[in-house]
Amino acid sequence: MIGIDSKEEYAGVALPQVRVTTDRLLSAATTEVVLNALAQNEIILSHVRRFDIKGESLPKTINSGPHRGIANNHTERRIIRFGNREIELTKSVGDFILELLVKDEAELDLVFEEIKKVCNEVIPHGFTLSVGRYTKYRSTLSDN
Repeated sequence: MIGIDSKEEYAGVALPQVRVTTDRLLSAATTEVVLNALAQNEIILSHVRRFDIKGESLPKTINSGPHRGIANNHTERRIIRFGNREIELTKSVGDFILELLVKDEAELDLVFEEIKKVCNEVIPHGFTLSVGRYTKYRSTLSDN
């Protein structure tokens, strides 16, 4: 693991990622609380290069069936605040992936424990934490 200062140095480097998988899909309000709790922790924020969220899509319009093309007025598809930005939440979130900039295993363990502590405080129905690589870090033949 290495510390990287610029995007050019990052290209093609497999940085560790922590995946938080919730036992249930989260509401928009809970998703907002979790994201902001992670972003307000100085230890976590100073080591995170990227936040990703994954979950079930909440499309603007119904895509299939007899109501195809009609607006999908789902209560969980709404604007949430993440730090000082407003973001349209288009998913029922089940996974958070945090890509970390850490120098060594000890620093990774420190950040992992902080993420675990924050998640214990704000995720009501349980979760699983794992460290690994969950997204691509370099382009493949099909990306070119």
